[in-house]
Amino acid sequence: MMKRLLIPTRLRLDLLRLNSVEAKTTAAPPPHVPVLCDTAIDYLRPVPGGTYFDMTFGAGGHTRRLLEKCPEAKVYALDRDPVAHQLAHELSESKEYKGRLIPLLGKFSDLPKLFKEHGLTKNSVDGMLFDFGCSSMQFDEAVRGFSISRDGPLDMRMDGGQSGGVTAAEVLAHVEEGDLVKILRTYGEEKAAKKIARGLIDARNALFKIETTRQLADIIENIMDGNARKDKLRRHAHSATKTFQAIRIFVNNELNEINYGMVLANEVLRRDGRLVTITFHSLEDTIVKRHINGNVLAGAANALPLKYSSYYAIDEPEMLESLTKKNWKQLHRHVIVPDAEEVARNTRSRSAKLRAAVKTN
Repeated sequence: MMKRLLIPTRLRLDLLRLNSVEAKTTAAPPPHVPVLCDTAIDYLRPVPGGTYFDMTFGAGGHTRRLLEKCPEAKVYALDRDPVAHQLAHELSESKEYKGRLIPLLGKFSDLPKLFKEHGLTKNSVDGMLFDFGCSSMQFDEAVRGFSISRDGPLDMRMDGGQSGGVTAAEVLAHVEEGDLVKILRTYGEEKAAKKIARGLIDARNALFKIETTRQLADIIENIMDGNARKDKLRRHAHSATKTFQAIRIFVNNELNEINYGMVLANEVLRRDGRLVTITFHSLEDTIVKRHINGNVLAGAANALPLKYSSYYAIDEPEMLESLTKKNWKQLHRHVIVPDAEEVARNTRSRSAKLRAAVKTN
């Protein structure tokens, strides 16, 4: 017997199908504005001849500022997004940056392989910068499937499928209800995780394929009866915001990647090397804090073993022992946030938190 459908009528499903549109490439979005750019570079304190890693190149705002401040420095620019990688490649061919900017394509977990390919060794890097989460470019392009406000295919893969992986639509088509509850609750901090998961599974049982961002957003809005929500900063938020965040994090294995990125930072930075991180929600910031404070158990600051998700096991005894020690000294007393002027210029910076530390061991 079919389970009760939370969406009131079949007509509602038909309307959702009619309202879905094929995603098309939109006009060029406004330029990405790097968050806390000057502050981040100041804490990196680049030195002539230094080697630096921008682990989330994006549109290159932080990298440009770093190279402008220290023309004798070299920056390796990593990004899993092929569009960002292409931007880095084009920038590296310019007269101004040629030989000083080396573009790298891959995830944080690809860094050991990339290190070997470029002849780099452990404890040799002077500074690393992480600007976690999605870039404005990804949110602004409907075809990427990240945005609630722009209809597009429900994809959400940061690398555009270059390394395979499942799309958000595929997850929703196959995930078990219990796993979906865990995803929404853990990665989205969604209090209504059970209700939303039940509604999405009911929609699936009614043979409704959730294939676009608008379909997903509309179904969740209907499940939540259109109730207005506010986020932690008391801003008005769409009822599907946390679900979109949770599925995006899950599809891209973001928290395990962040955790492993912090492990690698401890491995590749030299003593007195500097680490700067910019996070945009508490899940990211918690992982960073745990590593800086030496509060990491068995190499994992986060691990949620679910289908489609991988956890990078740390099996080297010396590395595990190192992670449980306090290897970092934070360079400021309180977390750093954008001032009112920056928030006014760039509203997406409102939830940003910057932490900077120096490697001590």
